[in-house]
Formats: sequence, C-alpha cells, structure tokens
Amino acid sequence: MLIGEKMPDKDDPQYRKRYEDEVNAGRKFAQKTRIDKVAGKVQHFAISHQKAFLIIVFGFIAFSFSLNIYRMGRVWSFRQTAVSAIERQDEMIRNRHKRVRETVSSNHVKDENQENIIKSNKDNDGHTEED
Repeated sequence: MLIGEKMPDKDDPQYRKRYEDEVNAGRKFAQKTRIDKVAGKVQHFAISHQKAFLIIVFGFIAFSFSLNIYRMGRVWSFRQTAVSAIERQDEMIRNRHKRVRETVSSNHVKDENQENIIKSNKDNDGHTEED
C-alpha cells in the first residue's frame, strides 16, 4: 500500500479471500470478548430511548470538548520558564528563613511589651493594672 499499490476493494477477486478472512477474524474476536453483545445492547437502548441516548452522547461530547478547552487554558497559562531543582530549593530555604525571622521578631516585640508592663507596674508602686 505504501509503495503505490491500489487500495483493495472488498469485491475485487484478488482480495476477496483476504477480506473474508479478516472479517471472520474480527467476528471471532468480537464474540470471544463479547463486544458484539455489548454493541447489541447499546443499539437496543439507542433505539428504545432515542432522546436519552442523544443526550448522553452529546453530553459526553460537550464534556470532553469543555475539558479539552480547560486543559488547553491551563497549559497556556503554565509558567514557560523551566525552574531547576536548585532554584526550587533556594526558594524554599529563603521562605523558611523569612518565616523564622518573622517569628523571632514578633517574639522580640512581645518580650519588649512584657518588660514595659513590668517597668510601668514598678513605677506605680507595685500595683498592677488589675488592682
């Protein structure tokens, strides 16, 4: 076929035996895997419930199309620059150090506030705010 041989026709006597053998092999496969029974049940459902079948089929098509559009949008907005593992590790370390600094500075501010409260209590002759 790739070299330029003409396309085989099912009625052509040269290819008739080959065509029949392939059809029989396909039928045997369908019977052994029970695809033929499933196809028959689907066809019976489609004939019995035309509107429901069309809703299911076109709903599946619409869902697939919308999922495709969603995925294309996600790929389009995905960050184009490649980030190496070293850069990711550096970023994680920077963030960790930043959190530690914020925690230490907030604890330092709390300690200073406690010292100011104790100092002001001593200035009030030892009386606390609760007295």
